[in-house]
Amino acid sequence: MFWADKIAADAKGHEIEIVNDSKTPSGRVHVGSLRGVVIHDVIYRALKHAGKPVKFLYGVDDYDALDTVPKYLDQEKFSPYLGYPLCNVPSPGDTASDYAKYFMGEFLQVFEYLGVKPEVYYLRDLYRSGKLNSYIDTFLNNAHLVREAYKEVSKAERPDNWYPFQVVCEKCGKIATTVVTDYNGSEVFYTCKPDATNWVEGCGHSGWVSPFDGNGKLPWKVEWVAKWDVLGVTIEMAGKDHSQKGGSRDVANAICRKVLKKQPPFHSRYEFILVNGTKMSSSKGVGSSAKEIASLLPSELLRFLMLRTQPRTVINFAPNYETITRLLRDYDTLIDKYTDENGELTKDLMSLFYAQIGDEIKPYNSFDFSTLISLLQIPHLDIKEEVAKRSPQALSEFDWQIINQRIAAAQKWLQDYADEEEKLVIYLEEVPDKAQDLSPEQVSYLDKLAENLEKVENWDGEELQTALFSTSKELKIKPAGAFQAIYLSFVGKERGPKAGALLSYLDKPFVLTRLRNVIELNASKI
Repeated sequence: MFWADKIAADAKGHEIEIVNDSKTPSGRVHVGSLRGVVIHDVIYRALKHAGKPVKFLYGVDDYDALDTVPKYLDQEKFSPYLGYPLCNVPSPGDTASDYAKYFMGEFLQVFEYLGVKPEVYYLRDLYRSGKLNSYIDTFLNNAHLVREAYKEVSKAERPDNWYPFQVVCEKCGKIATTVVTDYNGSEVFYTCKPDATNWVEGCGHSGWVSPFDGNGKLPWKVEWVAKWDVLGVTIEMAGKDHSQKGGSRDVANAICRKVLKKQPPFHSRYEFILVNGTKMSSSKGVGSSAKEIASLLPSELLRFLMLRTQPRTVINFAPNYETITRLLRDYDTLIDKYTDENGELTKDLMSLFYAQIGDEIKPYNSFDFSTLISLLQIPHLDIKEEVAKRSPQALSEFDWQIINQRIAAAQKWLQDYADEEEKLVIYLEEVPDKAQDLSPEQVSYLDKLAENLEKVENWDGEELQTALFSTSKELKIKPAGAFQAIYLSFVGKERGPKAGALLSYLDKPFVLTRLRNVIELNASKI
């Protein structure tokens, strides 16, 4: 059984399942944050698929403090707002009213692209509307139990006069620097401490103020518990960083049981998405943004990237040639398998099913993505005409819809992600300089290859690949050296795409002429 279907099957005892996820919009949202989004969306879909009443909520934690100014923003403009609640920081652009809504708006566009449609709520609204007032009162009155939970679970000591609340300072507007040390049932006493953090100074102001109606916030582990209860959350997964033994989720679970006397929602951890082995960060600008990757990959492929591995397995993502081409090849293989099995949804096809924007898989005749990347780099070639010519069957309107998406993805990849080694530049007008330095063995190979290619009638990639290998075997030349000679002759590099496919993109007379020109330039070596 697929992991999400198992969660759905095991869910019981609730009138309605409430699936929840959330994000702090501290900057441009990286693609890693999409993993939690898609995982929760698939759990929601699996519950619907199982016929169980369910809602999917997504929270914007916009009362969290701005703790870093991302490197892509104006440091001078935004540094004065360090320590402010994100919803009180000015917007970096004119598309939103404030900082939090600006970056969340960009992320929500990706939600729409991926067919993810949760009910979105903002923490500012929960606090300012008074919906969290009773929880604030409960946790302040039971601060000793909250302190106990921190100490028992994470070994974190809190002073006896520490209260689980941070006020928005009435004088300077910061929330990160305030410390509450007393509560009289209607007001808290706080100090905006100059040394509260090592990244922003408090103003030193102190006084009594009501903690209700948006005047401050609960620490996020405590806030997490309040959200669960006020929203009725029954299922919420968490990333590996929050799910460590003694970590954030364990602390929140303990507070939920100890203070509210309730069981926390179902939880299971999921792993990070890494970029070349590095965890991504919104505020530090590490990793590709969700918006950027959404502009590269078709929506189903981006969902599939998140779903083809178990949630507890790390995804090491890098938009290089090998990763991108393998992703599309794996997806197309499952589409073919679904077609072969006449639409039966076996366990290994469920990742494909949940990758769809809608509730059905629509088969199509695929066209190799790596071939598209190569074809797009050949001058004066009509890509659609070439695709139609190379497809073994007539292409339907839906086939072309998919192929056009792939062409756009290949163009985007070539423009923004391909490095110089991955780009293919075919020398059409002149012989590459490096082709003049072949070994005698390589020149002999090209001489024999030209003779053999003259006899090839069907000028397609597979037949040409066979001819290339059989020629090296005939001359007892190692394939590595033989193929290097071909790449040097046509692209001026020692490596390239599948050589048979490369030659098939070119006219037979051009290939034979180029081989003879290279042989002539190296004639003294024969």
